[in-house]
Order: sequence, then structure tokens, then C-alpha cells
Amino acid sequence: MRILYHHRIRSKDGQFVHMEELIRALERRGHEVHLIGPAAVAEGALGSESGFLDLLRKGLPKALYELLELAYGLVVCWRLWRAAASIRPDLIYERYNLHAPAGALLRRLRHTPLLLEVNAPLAEERHAHGGLGLPRLARRVEGLIWRGADRVITVTRPLARRIEASGVPPEHIAVMPNGIDEARFAGLPDAETAKQRLALEGKTVLGFVGFTRPWHGLDRVVDWLAQANDPDLVLVIAGQGQADADLARQAKRLGIEARVRFLGVVPRARLPECLAAFDVALQPAVVDYASPLKLVEYMAAGKAIVAPDSANIREVLTHDLDALLGDAGDLTTRLQRLIDDPALRRRLGDRARRTVFRRQLTWNHNAARVELLARSLGAGVLPATPRPSLQRG
Repeated sequence: MRILYHHRIRSKDGQFVHMEELIRALERRGHEVHLIGPAAVAEGALGSESGFLDLLRKGLPKALYELLELAYGLVVCWRLWRAAASIRPDLIYERYNLHAPAGALLRRLRHTPLLLEVNAPLAEERHAHGGLGLPRLARRVEGLIWRGADRVITVTRPLARRIEASGVPPEHIAVMPNGIDEARFAGLPDAETAKQRLALEGKTVLGFVGFTRPWHGLDRVVDWLAQANDPDLVLVIAGQGQADADLARQAKRLGIEARVRFLGVVPRARLPECLAAFDVALQPAVVDYASPLKLVEYMAAGKAIVAPDSANIREVLTHDLDALLGDAGDLTTRLQRLIDDPALRRRLGDRARRTVFRRQLTWNHNAARVELLARSLGAGVLPATPRPSLQRG
């Protein structure tokens, strides 16, 4: 099957990892994937962002910027039309972006099935955090894009309910959480070996992976770390982001800067080895519609997890079975419980790893589901032999 995969990702972060992993899984299944999107993101380092767009967004009135976004989305439709004329795809797979109706328009023009992947309600998200100049227009365009797909793939049921409320029939929505590549998590080193490689011998490690944001709640962990007054208890952050500077200043103010380690962005190939050094894996906070990629990776590494007791998290984890779930008020109680009980950490970690495979939270399984959805829409068949072809434009 020839797939035209369209995206507007401009930051090489978790969303890029999701896209790259799914494409690799589709190619392993013998599909031919042609990637159309900003070329600069593919060439950047993991963690890099598009500074130009940030400057443009800050320098223009919000309404004008949003109208330019929409105009650019219409221009992109011409680019996709030309690509489709050359590729002749069996399927369009688009990662949803605000004010980006190109995939839905191309579907109508070429009568090619469209699978739309939605990872966040972006009109709601931008209105809540960055602000929108034309919120009614954004919601209307978003609904038109969602309803313009043959099937919508989303990462959680709470997000699926938002999409259904916009007028998409529930039978046209498929819920597909984030996954892992099983091969990356095979043959991990034991915890002590992994700690030695990070110069953490003899430490009890609270670990966090990802691009830090203020809402992640790591400041509460740093406060508790200072109160714990245990020199062998450390926080390790594998990633970088907006919250790093504040967390570093907080640790210094509390006199525990030596117990908060910032590893920076860890290459994907080395991430499982880094996770192996964690004793407790942290997801202190989460938005209610997300499927955190880090959470599935924690599970695959067999780590004891502390996470919010929210509906989207309960779709993959169960309190006191394969994680300790709760709210911000009992976060420190759950942390202390795990620090005091190594046997509990091992039990939760072992069960979390089993949950990954019991629930089939893998990119290979997600690719197989994409294939089934495409087939249900009459979108081609598997080629006789694999012919992967990753193109960027």
C-alpha cells in the first residue's frame, strides 16, 4: 500500500518521535510511505524547535497570524495535490494540525481515503494556553477537518469524546494509544549497571523523561526531595525544556543542586538504557486527553510508576496493580511509599511491563490497526515485497 503521510510538525519532540516510530512500523509491514511536511524538522536535532514561527506568532496580532495559518494550509493543499499526482497513493494519512485542512480537501478532490490522527484538541489547547484571536473560527475549522476524514485515530477515549461532540460518528473514531518498539527494550542492563554508566552508583533514582514544562509538576518533586533529606535519593531528568531553569534555581535555593541531575536530551537509541537506571518513574501531571509517550516507555522498561489518577491514564494503568495513581495532594505519600518498599517497586514494574504486551501497546500493533482501517476503506493491499521509501518535502 502506498501511503501519503502529511504533517506540519516543526518541533523535534515527542510528536516527531510518534510520527517516526509509526512510519517505521508501517514500513516494516511492507508499506511504502511518502512523507510530506516541513523538511527542517527532519534535519534538526531531537529537542529542537522552530524559533522563526515563535517569533512570527509573538510579533503579529493573533487574528492575523491565524488567518495566515489558514491561508498557508490552503497553499499546502496544492503541494499535496502535486505529490499525490506523482505518488498515486492508496491512502492519505494526516497528523492533525490547527488551520490545516489540506488532507480533507485532497480527499474530496481525489476521492482517496483519509485517516486523520488527532493527538490533541488544538483549538481548545491554544485558547487555554497561548490564546486565540479568532477562537470561533478555529473551532469551526477544526470540526470541519475532523468531520472531513473517513476515520479519525485518536490516542485516548476522553479525546475521542471531544471529537464525537464535534459531529464525528463514534463508529468513525478509533482509539490508539502511544506505543513502544519492542526491540528497543529487549536485553536492558540491570539497574546497578545502568546506574554505574550514569555515575549514580548507590543512589535511589527518581526519573523523568521528556521535554519539561511547568505544568508537569516536577517542582513538587524537588520540594519533597529537599524535605526527604536523604543524600542518596536523587532526581534525574532526561530531556530539556521550559521548566529546566526554574527547577535548577529551585534546587539551588533548597541546597540540593547536587541531587537534581539534568542529563539533557538523551538520544533515542540510549533512552531504554537510561530508563533502566530509574527506581521510580515520574509522570506527576498530565492533561486529561493525552497518551504520554514516556508512560508506555516506563512500562516497557519495567519501572514503578507514579502517575495521575485520571481517565486517560486509567485506560492503560491500574492503581496498586501496575502503578501508583493519585492526585497532586498525595504525590509525596506515593513517592515515600515506593522509596520505603523495594519489593513494591519490583512488583509494580514487573506488572507494568506485562501490561504493555497484554494491551499490545506497541508501534507494530498500531501499524497493523492502521492497515486494517485502511483496508476497511478499500485502500489497496500489501505489496509482494517490502519497498520502503521515506521522502520529505
